[in-house]
Amino acid sequence: MVQSFIFAVEEVNRRADVLPNLTLGFSIRDSGDSEFQALRATMGFLTGRGQPAPNYRCGTGPPVAAVIGEDRSALTIPMATWLGLYKFPQVSYGATVAVLSDKTRFPSFLRTLPPDSFRARGLARLVSHLGWTWVGLLAQDDDYGQQGSRALGTALAAAGVCVEFLLEIPSSRAEERLRHLGRALAGAGGPGKVWVGSDVWDPALLAPGGPLARTLGGALVFSSHRGQIPGFREFLGQLHPDRRPEDPFVITFWEEMFACRWSNRTEGPRGGLGEAPWCTGEESLKGRDHPFLDMGDLSVTYSCYNAVHSVARALHALASCEDGAGPFGGGTCARIRDFQPWQLLHYLWKVRFRNSHGEEVFFDALGDPPALYDIMNWQETPGGTFHFQEVGKFDSTTLPGQEMVLNDSSILWLGMEKQVPRSVCSESCPPGTRQTPHKGKPPCCFDCTPCPEGQMADKTDSLECRMCPGDDFWPNKRKDQCVKKAVEFLEFGEPLGAALASLGATLALATSAILALFIRHRETPIVRANGRALSYVLLTSLLLCDLCSLLFLGRPGALTCLLRQVAFGLTFTLGVSCVLAKTIMVVIAFRATVPGSPLRRWLGPGLPGAVVLACSLAQGVICATWLAAAPSFPERDTRSSPGKVLLVCNEGSPVAFWCVLGYLWLLALVSFVLAFLARRLPDGFNEAKFITFSMVVFVSVWGAFLPAHLSTRGRATVAVEVFSILCSSSGLLGCIFFPKCYILLVRPDRNTREFLMGRETAGPR
Repeated sequence: MVQSFIFAVEEVNRRADVLPNLTLGFSIRDSGDSEFQALRATMGFLTGRGQPAPNYRCGTGPPVAAVIGEDRSALTIPMATWLGLYKFPQVSYGATVAVLSDKTRFPSFLRTLPPDSFRARGLARLVSHLGWTWVGLLAQDDDYGQQGSRALGTALAAAGVCVEFLLEIPSSRAEERLRHLGRALAGAGGPGKVWVGSDVWDPALLAPGGPLARTLGGALVFSSHRGQIPGFREFLGQLHPDRRPEDPFVITFWEEMFACRWSNRTEGPRGGLGEAPWCTGEESLKGRDHPFLDMGDLSVTYSCYNAVHSVARALHALASCEDGAGPFGGGTCARIRDFQPWQLLHYLWKVRFRNSHGEEVFFDALGDPPALYDIMNWQETPGGTFHFQEVGKFDSTTLPGQEMVLNDSSILWLGMEKQVPRSVCSESCPPGTRQTPHKGKPPCCFDCTPCPEGQMADKTDSLECRMCPGDDFWPNKRKDQCVKKAVEFLEFGEPLGAALASLGATLALATSAILALFIRHRETPIVRANGRALSYVLLTSLLLCDLCSLLFLGRPGALTCLLRQVAFGLTFTLGVSCVLAKTIMVVIAFRATVPGSPLRRWLGPGLPGAVVLACSLAQGVICATWLAAAPSFPERDTRSSPGKVLLVCNEGSPVAFWCVLGYLWLLALVSFVLAFLARRLPDGFNEAKFITFSMVVFVSVWGAFLPAHLSTRGRATVAVEVFSILCSSSGLLGCIFFPKCYILLVRPDRNTREFLMGRETAGPR
């Protein structure tokens, strides 16, 4: 990192297009991994001499431009607090704690590595992309680890991922930390687990041949972007203590690299090298394999390189200012050889350039750079060694939802497996079900409960089932999508509709045949004795009743809905009125034979017609009132039958419907009572018995119709009414006319006046 800093400064000084005729200098201070030492070095840097003197600048040398560093967040926070008091620019290349983005506390702090909030968001996106919802967290037990684990936990929760456990690793020396981590991994079921981390892990954890290299096989590392620095490898290859005698880092590196002692070292040989041979100076770095020369991990190095160039570009912009067009009061400019820290900070916020790698460098409103991360996979090779392989990237500057690009096929998991491991508390709930959380457990632990009737869930892991939009849609059998409801009505083509239509047509034909038979034998005693005209009218009404049942079948329309109940009511009233007229005539004819009976004056051909007309007219008034006030109309019933749209006829006025039916029932009841009272009349008037039976059938049918009608909907209601019409019609036809047809067709010898008057005994058949 130090060498990348020096390389960047020398590169700026060599360029003619940046700070021409000016040379950047630098001073490197060691914080000693101590907050106190970091603050002491910072104050000494600002003071301009070894002994710090707050609020003083000693010496007349060139102005101090900016502080590059620190790389550790714990040390950077007190430094940034102090430097912020003076609005002194500070650009960090490694401090990533999110709190440093607070510009009210750290107004002069900027950085070239993105804050951990982006890393937490990226890690959560990665875990979610892999389909994992059940994870554990390992964090260092210092403030940095705790803040990072909280940020990651929040991001994971927002992505629907649950944390099973949080293990804290003590902040101690590397060897001790490795032992703690080994125990933590074992406690978390280390083997077989997939580990996802960041490049802030101790390098010893993932070092090839390290103690945990195999345990962490297949791990994914969310690493800071590793840009390339052209010419940097050649720069490192040319390092030599003779070329940089003022650089103690080069001498130390040389001694460790070649296990020798440098003769010009002022403070004596390093520990462990007291008996080592002297360095000859002829040693060469060419062909050497050392992590220092590895260009594969330049994340922090690259960030430090960008930090130096950012300050250089800000200085160049300050030096290029023209009087009268400057950003300060009255259009003035700052002087490059004597400027205030806040003046350079103004230009530093506006820095935007492309570095030598071709990548754009700039700072947002919080002083943070764009979040660029490389997703690395710790892969095992066929030879049993491990190495990092880039498998994806995360770029916060792209469109939302497209920040992460991951090549899943290039990932090798533990054991060189290509299949993504599963990590869930509960398997996903398929469409058609919803999640039911386990009581007392995280939301990722749940049961899959089928959606209730009438609700659906068309997505995986739905939290709630919902109703289908509108009244015309209903969930399918799997309850994973909405389909149009089936339209239902009693059709002619379906078995039930065809059976009822066939029955109605058969009864209509039978009634027509009987009517024709009666007309053919109209002059015979059996036809004339039972009121020929009434019989014709009754048969005609029964024929119309049979035919009107067909109005109830098929798709309901405005005309059929308007006519069917009215037609049913009027035709049946006509029929029952004829039966009532027959019954009255039987009773009066029998009672009028008593000498002095007042009923004699009611006898005559006009009585039956008057009874039929009066009864029918009353029903006609009811039906006319119904049609005028609330006529029937077709309706789509979407609520009565789940999953179906019932095409029905809305009766308009239920009161009117039940008035029509009640009036019919009243007429039938009166006919039944009168016929029952006349059941013991002489044999010539035995028709009263047949009328009694027919009315028993009629009253029974429509009495059973009432609960059946109220308990059904849709085509079942229609079928019940059609069946009731046909049953009552056939009851009247069978009970009243079949005995007469029997005489007309089978026993014509009984079709005589004497037999009907009971004065002749029938002969053998």
